[in-house]
Amino acid sequence: MAEKSPQKTRRRNPEETKERIFKAAAKVFAQKGFDGARVDRIAAEAKINKQLLYHYFGSKDELFTAVLERAYQSIRQQEAALELDALPADEAILKLVEFTWRFYLANPYFIRLLNSENQLEARHLKASPRTQEINASHLEIAKKLLARGRRERSVRRDLDAMQLNVSIAALGFFYLMNRHTLSTVFQRDLGSKRMLDQRLAVMKDTIARWIRP
Repeated sequence: MAEKSPQKTRRRNPEETKERIFKAAAKVFAQKGFDGARVDRIAAEAKINKQLLYHYFGSKDELFTAVLERAYQSIRQQEAALELDALPADEAILKLVEFTWRFYLANPYFIRLLNSENQLEARHLKASPRTQEINASHLEIAKKLLARGRRERSVRRDLDAMQLNVSIAALGFFYLMNRHTLSTVFQRDLGSKRMLDQRLAVMKDTIARWIRP
């Protein structure tokens, strides 16, 4: 009689499990917002037991905070990797505009998460000790570009780094968050490739004219 093979057991891989939770949570939070998202739905999406989710993240609030921190970390790491020093300052600023736009397009969940957090008056980010650390490089990049632009005489001397960052974000964020209503109002598909390319050209032109000495 053949010997029975031992029953195979699946070992828990904490990092793999947390990665599945992150992806599922980002999807559900982006679709439903913080208030509309249910932990049961996130657990089902991640194909895990709800108690395991609580084991790793403690609560729905802690999970949302972790998802926000991870989302910010993703954009900041990619932003920091841009080779901006190889370009004149004014061109580097326009490259930053294009990077931000393309990140939004590639990661639509990101702006939806931020929209949800703004409705909550940034309570998760305010409670996160990592928020400032993660985003510190963002303001520093703008400050260095403006300082270099003044030396190169390609950028106005009175520009504020924070205002530059806000303007770049706003030009893309508003368009994408409102493109469905705007498409209806203007009877044009603002999500088509042609319109998205046109929007990027407008954004770069707007920032280029604003920063010009």
